[in-house]
Amino acid sequence: MLLLPFLLPLAALLFGLPGARGQQLEAIRCPGENTMEMRHCAGLSWEESDAALQRRLPVTLMKQWRQSTRAVCAHAYAPFREGSIHPQLVVGCEDHLTRALLREFAPVNNHGDPER
Repeated sequence: MLLLPFLLPLAALLFGLPGARGQQLEAIRCPGENTMEMRHCAGLSWEESDAALQRRLPVTLMKQWRQSTRAVCAHAYAPFREGSIHPQLVVGCEDHLTRALLREFAPVNNHGDPER
């Protein structure tokens, strides 16, 4: 279940996107034009924020963060569990929460918000 958001884009990469006439995932312009592409883009964004947070947190805290955000985001989007958009929503939620935490590492003078 935890790997589902990442398995679908991997399957698309290995077998090609249906109806994409040979288009490779690397050629997708995010945010994407269909559910599969949007899911792929959400995964890329999460991978980026997750890697940035990994550089800031000890391994134990990073593991706790991932477990917590997965649980919270899965709960938040539970009503969409049966829909094809569910993995995209959960990964997007994890990305948003991770990026919010990353902003907290910014200098104190702007409280993590670059617009302040």
